[in-house]
Amino acid sequence: MINIMVRLEQHFIFCKFILVAIKMPPTLVSVDLKKSAENQPIPMHNRWHPSIPPVARVRVGEPFRMECMDWTGGQIKNNDSTDDIENVDLAKVHVLSGPIYVEGAEPNDLLVVDFLDIGTFPQMEWGYTGIFPTTNGGGFLTDLYPKAAKAIWDFEGRHATSRHIPGVRLSALMHPGIIGCAPSMELLNEWNKRESKLVAKESITVPPRALLPEKIRALVGTLKGSEAVSVAREAARTIPPREHGGNCDIKNLTIGSRVYLPVYVPGANLSVGDLHFCQGDGEISFCGAIEMAGYIDLKLSLIKNGVIKYKQTNAMFAPSASRLTYGPHLVFEGISVDETGRQYYLDANVAYRQATLNAIEYLKTQGYTGEQAYLLLSAAPVEGHLNSLVDVPNSCCTLSLPLEIFDRDISPKVDVTE
Repeated sequence: MINIMVRLEQHFIFCKFILVAIKMPPTLVSVDLKKSAENQPIPMHNRWHPSIPPVARVRVGEPFRMECMDWTGGQIKNNDSTDDIENVDLAKVHVLSGPIYVEGAEPNDLLVVDFLDIGTFPQMEWGYTGIFPTTNGGGFLTDLYPKAAKAIWDFEGRHATSRHIPGVRLSALMHPGIIGCAPSMELLNEWNKRESKLVAKESITVPPRALLPEKIRALVGTLKGSEAVSVAREAARTIPPREHGGNCDIKNLTIGSRVYLPVYVPGANLSVGDLHFCQGDGEISFCGAIEMAGYIDLKLSLIKNGVIKYKQTNAMFAPSASRLTYGPHLVFEGISVDETGRQYYLDANVAYRQATLNAIEYLKTQGYTGEQAYLLLSAAPVEGHLNSLVDVPNSCCTLSLPLEIFDRDISPKVDVTE
């Protein structure tokens, strides 16, 4: 009996040790997936502006958790209809969590952000990839794929499969599409000035040249009344990456990574969102990752005066030592000559488009539709590389497709000779 009691006590101590070891960091921002982005318990924001107030404070060295809605704020549903993709309200995106005030952070510091963990919610073990129609956003290949399409991905642990793209199983490469500090008013004015000039060159393009400040459906955190309206009129949209980081969509910025973000305002005002389960380089279909709601655990430190010390005008990052690796790949090349035969001078964008189109055409020979291939190349962890920018007149880009994601061998077959 005594031995049993001793073993029970040892078991209790062991369980207590495990619970302490896996103690979750405090949640600074929580979300309610049953509520809209406009009615969250802690107000969200979908614009960048230095006057959006922080919703929490944190000290360097103290881990914390931020919960995030998906980038549309719950507009996309787990069904087989494309109506939600067709009609998504892009004035509402991206829905971000924060800002977080970092004690001791000052302009010209580098905020060092360590990614401790990223995960899904038990009540939402699914995500989605979409092709936005030309009439509502478009994308990289909108001229060839102008209609809305959607793939739902079901999560099972660290893997995802889709009923809409059969025969494929992807491993998790979770990362935030967006992370950044608030701009200063001076930097915000510079963004708006230069992007306004870009739009003025040609007002109607698909996708548009830039999205200028838009007060309609702007979320500006806890601000109310005339102050909220004033900020919304000049706040920058979250669509592009900029000097502060922002919507960089870097798939390798995953668990174990470290990012260095320039600080522009006292307290840094850090925000994060647009979580992805997995993604290919380029996120080519615009809604091209496996978009998801979830949480991210972070720990912060500072490099005082780091922006000046290291002479950086943009964010930097160090990828995790533990990386998702696949075996055999099939690599598709593209050069800066488009599908009509038009020659471009060292245009990497055209070259990557051609590599993507070559990959899509190949996947069509393996039984996939063009839409399925387009969605897959957006969601799967394809590697995009800029191989040459010096061999005039053609740049060369490649898209590397991991073959292990398929449940069968799709590699080219050598003719059998007698």
